[in-house]
This record gives sequence, C-alpha cells and structure tokens, in this order.
Amino acid sequence: MANRQGYDVVVDVDAGGDLGHTDLQEDNLEFHNSTFDNPSSRAKSSQQSSFLTPQPNPTAASTSSKRYLWSIAFYQQFFDVSTTQIAHRCRSVLYPRANFLDILEGNPDLYGPFWIATTVVVILFLTGTISQYLAETGKEHSAYDFKLLSGAAGLVYGYTIFVPLGLWGVLKWFGSESANLVECWALYGYANLIWIPVALVSWSNLSALNYAFVGVGFAFSAVFLFRNLFPVVSATDKKTSQILLVIVIALHAGLAIAIKVLFFAHASPLAKGTPASGIPDPMGDAGKGGDGRLMF
Repeated sequence: MANRQGYDVVVDVDAGGDLGHTDLQEDNLEFHNSTFDNPSSRAKSSQQSSFLTPQPNPTAASTSSKRYLWSIAFYQQFFDVSTTQIAHRCRSVLYPRANFLDILEGNPDLYGPFWIATTVVVILFLTGTISQYLAETGKEHSAYDFKLLSGAAGLVYGYTIFVPLGLWGVLKWFGSESANLVECWALYGYANLIWIPVALVSWSNLSALNYAFVGVGFAFSAVFLFRNLFPVVSATDKKTSQILLVIVIALHAGLAIAIKVLFFAHASPLAKGTPASGIPDPMGDAGKGGDGRLMF
C-alpha cells in the first residue's frame, strides 16, 4: 500500500546480515517521498541511461544554426516526399474529399508543385503550337514559336510563386498565425494540376469549345482554392477575408483568361507574325528565322 501512495520502503539490515529478522517496531522502517513522478529525476535517469550517446557540441550547434538557411539540408526538407505521397496528393486534388491542408499533414512539399508547373508549361507550349499550326493550315511554312514556351514559363511560374507569396504576406500583415508560406506554395502548385488535362484537350480550332474547357478548368481549380483557403483567410476579420477571397478568385480568373488568349487563341499576342487583331503582319515573313521561330 505504501508504494501505491507514492512512498518507498527502506529496510535496514543489521550488521550480521540476518535477512530473516526485521523488527518493524524499531526505527529500521523509514518512509521517503518517491521521486518516480518527478520529471527532473526521469530526465536525469534518461541522461544516465544514454551516456553512450554522443552529446551535441553547443559551439557546433550555434554555428550550424547561423548557416541553416544556406545549407542544402534546409531546402531538402521541402523535397523529402515519396512518389506514393505525391500520387495521393494529386488524387486528392482531382477527387477532393477533405481539406487539402489536412492531406498535407503538416508536411508540405515543393517537389510536386515544381514538376506539375513544369509539366503545364511544356504542355501549354506543345498544344499552343498545335493550335497555331491548325490555324495556319494551307500556308507555305509553319513554325515553332518559342515565345510560347517563355510566355508559358513566365505565366505559370510567376503565378505559382508570387501570388501565394503575396497572399501569405497579407495574411501575416493582418496577424494570421495559421498562414504558412510553404503550404500556400503547395496549395497553388497542386491546384495547377487541373490545367494539364485542360491543355491536352484545348488545342482544337473551335474557339467555343476551348472556352468551355478553360472555363471548366477555372471553375474546378477556383472551387479548390476557395475551399482550402477559406479556413486560413477567415483568421482575419470578416471584411478583410471577403476582400482577400475575391482577389484570389479574380487573380485566378486572370490566369485562366491569359491561358486561353495566349495559347488557345489563333491570334495569340505572343506570336510576332500574327497580331491580336488577326491582320497579318507585313514584316512577319521578313522576320521569320530570326525571331526565335523554328520553321519546318
């Protein structure tokens, strides 16, 4: 009973070593407060049991912390993700059943967003080129316009990097403690996944059909962003959160319009020889071969 109440029993043995004789009536039975539940004692015991474990050097720790941002290990943690995790996160975007930030489980990555954005850039370039080729059928020459590639890279990478960065900065400005920059990048990066199937089917010369595909892609990704950003943005006051959500949807609509106009419109402003008005550029033929277009 003494042990259950938090006491230790200490029995003194006489000098003769007679273990069979214990006089409980004498002063040989003493009670001491138990230190079993004392955190400091457990910490000391754990340190003693792990004395074979090398202890960190305080000087080395302080030096490494100063150079932590400049070490590869700092950025490696954002790419430490398995193929299974990336596939699961991509499925969660296409078939959303839970909040995507909960799917991340506090371990957002930049590996998936980087390769998704890169895939979108390449597919936009290829399908935009096919769209222009179909529009120029019957002409003597057709060309790969590498301005489409640079335009796709600037649009997709710029939107995926700077819009989440700006949103995170605004949330921090208004005192939101739940905003995380890497989570914002991961959220926007995985949201770009919907543009891959949209780009694959939007190369036809039917403008109305292309508008429909881009509209579906915008609606799907906008709902995805709204659903996952709403709990984060709601950390601010009601008026501020409403304004931020409107700005988020407006910027995403701008991305969808830019994708349609720059890559799936036959009079793309990115094509030097084809102005947006549809009137052929008289200097277009003279500039072929020297403006980054590869003729075949």
